[in-house]
This record gives sequence, C-alpha cells and structure tokens, in this order.
Amino acid sequence: MKHSESNGISRRRFALAGLTAGTALLAPAALFSEGIQPLSGKSFMADLPKIEPGTNTSFGSLKQIDAGLLNIGYAEAGPADGPAVILLHGWPYDIYSFVDAAPLLASAGYHVVIPYLRGYGTTTFLSSATMRNAQQSAVGLDIIALMDALKIQKAIVAGFDWGARTADVMAVLWPERCKAIVSVSGYLISSPAGNQTPWPPQAAFAFWYQYYFSTEVGKAGYAKYLDEFNKFIWHQASPKWTFDDATYNRTAASFKNPDHVDIVMHDYRWRLGLADGERKYDGLEKRLAALPAVTVPAITMEGDSNGAIHAPSTAYRNKFSGKYDYRLITGGVGHNIPQEAPQAFAQAVVDVDHF
Repeated sequence: MKHSESNGISRRRFALAGLTAGTALLAPAALFSEGIQPLSGKSFMADLPKIEPGTNTSFGSLKQIDAGLLNIGYAEAGPADGPAVILLHGWPYDIYSFVDAAPLLASAGYHVVIPYLRGYGTTTFLSSATMRNAQQSAVGLDIIALMDALKIQKAIVAGFDWGARTADVMAVLWPERCKAIVSVSGYLISSPAGNQTPWPPQAAFAFWYQYYFSTEVGKAGYAKYLDEFNKFIWHQASPKWTFDDATYNRTAASFKNPDHVDIVMHDYRWRLGLADGERKYDGLEKRLAALPAVTVPAITMEGDSNGAIHAPSTAYRNKFSGKYDYRLITGGVGHNIPQEAPQAFAQAVVDVDHF
C-alpha cells in the first residue's frame, strides 16, 4: 500500500458501530476536519522541562518480578515513594515509547513503572500450560497483578493503543486502583459481539491487518516478516514521524518474545469473535461489553496525523463521566503520542493528577 493511497482514504469520513454503539471511526486526516479543539488550553501545573523527542535512548537496568500469570519485565524511574504512574504501550510498540516521557515524570517526583505487556520483551508466562490469551480483561488483570506485586495500591495509568484500552478497562473494572487515567484515542473498550457490525469498505481497508491476521497465512506472514510488517505499521500509523532505524530497532527487539506472535494473533482474532477467550474471564467481559463509563478523572488525547483508524472525541465523550479533558496534539503527531510528543503526554499525566 502506497502512502498516497492511504492518505487519500484518510480524507473520507467513516461512520459505523463497531467500536461502541453510535461511534464514528475515522481514518487519519478526517478526524479534526470539523475543528474539534481541546476543552482546556492550559495546564494545571507548571510546565515540565522542555525535551526533544529522541533525546533519550535507554532506561536504567530492567527489572523482573513474578505477578499473576507472568514474570513481568519493566523499567522504573523516579523516587520509590513518589505517586505511582504506570505507562502502558500497545502494538507494535514497547516500553521505548516512553523513553523520553518517563524521565520527565521522574523529574516531577513520580514513581514511574513501564512494563512490557504479555508477549513483549522480557515478560514471559510462568507456565507453558497457560493460554496465550490477549483478551482485554486478561491484560488488565496483568497490570493489577503487577501493582499487587510492587505493593502499589493506586496509580495513574496512562497509555496508547493496547495500553489505552487497558487503562480504560482498569478504570472501569477496578476504579479504586486508578487515581486517574490518560487514554490516547479515547474509549477503546469493545467486545466480540459489538464488533460484528459490517464496516464500509474504506474503514475495513484501514483495518486490513486484522483480517489478514484472521487467517493462517496471515499468522505465518507476520512471523516470517515480523520486522518489515511492524515497521510498515509504524509508517501507516504515524505517516509524518521520521524515526530512524536505531529507534525502530530498539523496540523491534521486544518482538522476539517467544509468545509475541500468538499473543498478537489472539488479540485481533478474539476482537472479531474468531478466537475464544477463557471462561474465567467471562464475568469481567460481560461487564465490559456493556460499555460502562469511566468515572475516574481522565484526559484523552489525539495526534493530528494519526494514521490508525480512530474515533472523534465527540463520539466517546459520554463514556467519561468524571473530571475530563480532551487534547489535540498538533504538528504532524501520529499514533504513538508518547514517543512523538513526550512532553505533551507527560504533561497530561501531571495535569490529570491535579484535576
């Protein structure tokens, strides 16, 4: 797919009910065609130090801890007794999406924890018998188990892509554990049943990889062309982000996880109702399928050049019933806001903490 073809499609507006009832999903440039603006033009605290994206290229030594079903690899920054912030990545990304945002938050006194999700980096399953399951409630429980293992009772949870979905899930199912959330692209909770509505062809095209992954040849193709595939997704999702090979390669190392392919396949197949989950999560998934509102303080964010299909903020506004703000990050920022605009992302974490 040529970028020119993708951008042409992105200028059209899509309306469908696949993500949430009545939600309009848009491809990249159409999202702000109606002039949606942030609700707040100011920050609640003094601005964080200025930082250029790509300033940092590494974390301190990674740590490992047994938590729930996993041995979780994570980076950590800031004072151990500071307010806890958990930063969650998505696909196909990893903890390096936060390599610039984490030190900013640490400098503001936060205890920052950045885990590899199941199937990424140094996070592994404790048992070979555990189902390689990526349904939304299971991933949410992973982070609750991590908090328990680290003796963190309550945290600000902030993320994008799978990480934003997980923040939403945690805020809905365990609001007592979430002081506040920052969710890039808004309300991302869904259900297999809710994803059965056929999409118009333009919208379906933007989600081409989900349909590819539903086939065995798609699984084999992803495994065979892992690096090329995920780099292609980076370009599609952030068409104006000029990352270099070193930046991509730091993250690509996390895809070598032995469970990565199975976890990615299950995530997208489960969403479409093509793969089963586990019965022990049925109660949680039933609650999530009702699409309950997030009641904790929240900031949602969007980049003005997000090449991944996503909803306009007006479509999910009623899913946030607590204190709330929405922010449009301009300047050609794509899907990976924490890495492309780390200062704006870190500032949102600080601000939501003081709502």
